[in-house]
Order: sequence, then structure tokens, then C-alpha cells
Amino acid sequence: MQNATYEVRPSGVALVTLDMEGSPVNVMNDAFTAMLDEVIARLEADRDSVTGAIITSAKSTFVAGGDIAKILELREQGAEAGFNFVQGLKAQLRRIERLGKPVVAALNGSALGGGLELALAMHHRIAVDDPKSQFGFPEVGLGILPAGGGVVRSVRMLGLMKALPLLTEGRRLNPGQALKEGLVDEVVADRDSMIANAEVWIAANPEFVQPWDHKGFTIPGGDMFSATNAGAMAMFPAMIFKKTKGLLPAAERILRVAAESSQTGFDSACDIESRAFADLLMSPASENLIRTMFLQMNEIGAGASRPGSAAKRKMTSLGILGAGMMGRGIAYSAALAGLKVILKDVTAEAAEKGKAYTRKLLDKDIERGKRTSGDADAILERIIATDQMDQLADCDIVIEAVFEDVSLKHSIVREVEVVLPETSLVATNTSTLPISMLSEASKRPENFIGLHFFSPVDRMHIVEIICGEATSPDTLAKAFDFVQQIRKTPIIVNDSRGFFTSRVSASTPTRATAC
Repeated sequence: MQNATYEVRPSGVALVTLDMEGSPVNVMNDAFTAMLDEVIARLEADRDSVTGAIITSAKSTFVAGGDIAKILELREQGAEAGFNFVQGLKAQLRRIERLGKPVVAALNGSALGGGLELALAMHHRIAVDDPKSQFGFPEVGLGILPAGGGVVRSVRMLGLMKALPLLTEGRRLNPGQALKEGLVDEVVADRDSMIANAEVWIAANPEFVQPWDHKGFTIPGGDMFSATNAGAMAMFPAMIFKKTKGLLPAAERILRVAAESSQTGFDSACDIESRAFADLLMSPASENLIRTMFLQMNEIGAGASRPGSAAKRKMTSLGILGAGMMGRGIAYSAALAGLKVILKDVTAEAAEKGKAYTRKLLDKDIERGKRTSGDADAILERIIATDQMDQLADCDIVIEAVFEDVSLKHSIVREVEVVLPETSLVATNTSTLPISMLSEASKRPENFIGLHFFSPVDRMHIVEIICGEATSPDTLAKAFDFVQQIRKTPIIVNDSRGFFTSRVSASTPTRATAC
């Protein structure tokens, strides 16, 4: 069997391991569809001789979802092609859940989009407790919706009130969160435990049938008009519009499909979902989001705009001049990524106040169960608050984050370069001032660059990188690597007053008013 292995274990359970050849992950494309059809046919042929089936992956993830190239191909072919493709996928998943024998999804890693839809079509889901694993429906961020039964099944499993935030916001859950929300049924320590528990569950549930295939099934919490849901459903459109401003039609369409699916039978609901997918697939918003938020972001992540001649670098220490709103946010992000941070301000009190911002964010993480006190203390210890410039002497890179005043920035640059090694980078976090003008104060302008962070830094992922006239390609490469090291997205833009984002904001048309 190509792209998967099939093994009948001593327990009588068929263990299917997905392993798409020539790909680091399992993605849903034509080859995957052909493989899945072969797997299902084998399970149907062995129905009387096996006690059940476990479907898992040989990759570090379970199934990463739909192949973006396939989605764009369907778009070129038209709405009917999109409709037929997802209807075919739905038919495959329906054969799995109506196999007549229990089928367990053994989630050794992330299951996103179509991967999670595949898992939901199985009768039981067991995940390995790996903090890197993610579960969710990110399709809304690409302008489409989960079209392999994701909307229909999640509403029937969780009810409208629990399913809608996951579907319309594209939230990604770790194993513990997925267990709490009801997307997975068990979380175990390792792969061996996952397979063992799956065999135990199959033995205990020899004739399991999906809840929605039982006569008289009702959705948890009722349909959209039930007393439990009616009030919230009336408010959902306004809540979605507040977030999207009407520019992301997928979230609104997901709401409509979820609501309509609660009013009809399973198969009819799946048809509604497929038609909605075909419509969204052909929308300009979908194409723009796929090309920008997936293809182009992946290109950036792979270093497409980084000078290729320079070797990849890793910074160990960062100096920050100014512990205000921007400086403290940069300090938090860098410490979180493992860098030693020297946070300097005019007074020690101001520097300590900036450091306290990191403690505040870490305390929130502790309250939410996202990290332990020990983890938080280790991160906080990486930040050294000071009022002494010579403390920055060993920094690989220094970022000044003071007020937008040319003379102040010039004086800061001159002062810090006195204590820095000649190889260190000096960056300015200006949002409007040309980098070439600010670099006039530097005695090493080839090592000077602009890094424009956005506020609040701990939540904003984009960083504009701006070269001055004298900035060297090596400095640009180092800055690019640094931004990625602190888990931000580097965008290289031209030097000009205002850079890219500020110019776009300034040029946005405003409503005309009467004179």
C-alpha cells in the first residue's frame, strides 16, 4: 500500500499508519485521497476479521490539513470542482464512521483543518501530550471553511455555543485544551500508551456508532432556536462583524452554515457545508488570504527576502535603550526566546518598572496554567534592569526605543557605540524617522538598521526591517535572523518617512465631511 502501512496486530486491531512519501507532513491532496480510498477499501474487506482500526501517522504530526496547492487548483477549476472534491472527501469520511467496527484516531501530533475533520469522523480520539501539538480549524484565516464535515460534526459533538468560537476564530488548542473542549477524548503520555489505550477502547466498544447516527439524536444544547442558544445566536452576527468589519466573509458564512446545519439532518447539513465552501473558494478574499497569509508568509519564514550570502546567526544578548512601552515589550519577547536582555533607562527605577511588565505577563500565564512559576522565574532572570550604559558592552545587538526625537536618538547612538564591540548591531525602533538620517550619528553606519516593532509588542508579530543607505547586507541578514529568533515575522521595507505601514494608514481614505 503506497503512502500508508496496514498491520493487523495480535489483538485483532488493524493499525493504519499514514506516511505520505516525499513530504515532511501528511497533507490532503489527490495522492492522499487515493491512499485513503485504498485504506478504507482494505478495512471494509477485512471488516469480519478485524475487531476495529487505529489510524495514526508516521510523521511528527497526524495530518496537517488540506494542500494549499490543491485548494488553488480547485479555485482555478471553478466552484463545481471545489464542491465535488469536498463531497468526495465527505463520502470517504462517512465510510469510515459507518464501517461497522470501532475506529480510533491516534493523534501522535497536530491535527489541523482537514486532519482534524478526519479525526472527528472516527469514533474516539486519543492525543499524545505534546505541547507542540495543535488542534483546530484554521480555515477561516484563509477565507474558507472546514468542508470535510468539520462544521457539521463539531456542532453535533460540542453544541453551537462551544463549536462556533473554534470555527469562526480559528483557535488552535494544545492537547489539554482540546480535551477540555471535547475535540479529543483522551490525552496520554506517549505513543505506546496511545496505541495501547486505543486497543483497550476498541475492545470495550465493539459496535460503536456515532451519536448522530442514532435515531432521535439531538444536538447538545439544541438547535439555533432553542432557549439555550437563541439569545447568543442573535448576537453572534454583530460580534463577528465587530471583529472582521465585514471584510472576512468566511466567519459570517461559517455562522450561517452552523446555524442551518442544526436545523436539518446530517447528510443535508453536509451538502449545505459543501455549497458554502464552493462559494467561499471563489471569493477574492479567499484567494488574497491564501496567497498572502499562507504562501507569502511561508516564503518569509523560509528567508526569501534575506540576503542569501550571509551565514545564519543566532544572537545571545540584547541591549535595549528605553524601558517604556516599546522597550519593555521587546525585552519580554527576547527573554521569552531565551536571550539575555540588558534593559537600560535613565534611572534604575524606570528600568525596574520596565522589567516588571514581563513579570505581569508571566503571572497571567501562570494563572492560566500556560507555564509554571519556575519557568517564569527563569525567563525573568534573563532581564537585567540598569541605568548604566557600560552594562551593554557585550551585547550582540542594541535597540534604542526612546522618543521620536532626532537629536535624542543621535545622542543615544553616539553614547552606546562607545561601549560596544565593532561587530555589534545598533538598531532604532523608530516608526516614522528615516533610517539614513538617524544613521548620520553612527560611526559605523554599515552596522546601523531600523527595527520597527508594533504595540503591544508581546501580541504583535510583524517587525519592519529598514536599511539605511550605508547598511550592509550582512547587517540586514543578522537583523532578519534576530527577528525570527524572537518569533516575530520580519518584513523588509524601503527607507522613507513613515515606512510601509504608517504610509498605508496615512493614505487610507476617510469619510468626507461637509465644509
